[in-house]
Amino acid sequence: MIIIVTGMPGSGKSKIVKEFEKRGFPSVSMGDVVREETLKRGLQLTKEDVAKVSIRLRQELGQNAVAKLTVRKVKGLLGKHRVVVIDGVRSLDEVGTFRSSFPGEKIIIIAVHTPPKQRFERLKARGRHDDPKTWEDFEERDWKELKFGIGNVIAMADYMLVNDGSHDDYEKKVRELVDRILAEH
Repeated sequence: MIIIVTGMPGSGKSKIVKEFEKRGFPSVSMGDVVREETLKRGLQLTKEDVAKVSIRLRQELGQNAVAKLTVRKVKGLLGKHRVVVIDGVRSLDEVGTFRSSFPGEKIIIIAVHTPPKQRFERLKARGRHDDPKTWEDFEERDWKELKFGIGNVIAMADYMLVNDGSHDDYEKKVRELVDRILAEH
């Protein structure tokens, strides 16, 4: 089974990924795939260089380029594990790539929604190199994500978690959802 985790930046996707990992299931981050490709091309892990590589990959391999590169990593894991989690799917083209690459596998999409102001505060606090420093940067990044088609993936999710309460409430929701998915599938 493949679990696709999607949501806008700072929504809380990594909590879901970590919960599956705690239970012994591996994950592949599509963002890490782009960062690895950036380093392979001799570039730095700056917001600008990573964005350039992301665009170049799509020009070279099509709109589902990152998914194609991710498929290789997932194939290496699926034979050894019952569940593999993919973090960072941004378009229905990418979902289609996973469906066609793994025709016999159950594919489940989990989406996380968190209000924008909460996401902005989390991203500022997280402090990763590509996190927005201003509200304008945050909005610009959101628009880019939406142009990739992430809203369509969220709309097609099999499960939706709303992360607008306390940290403990969200962690409880995540644990309950992972329990439910593993029990049902």
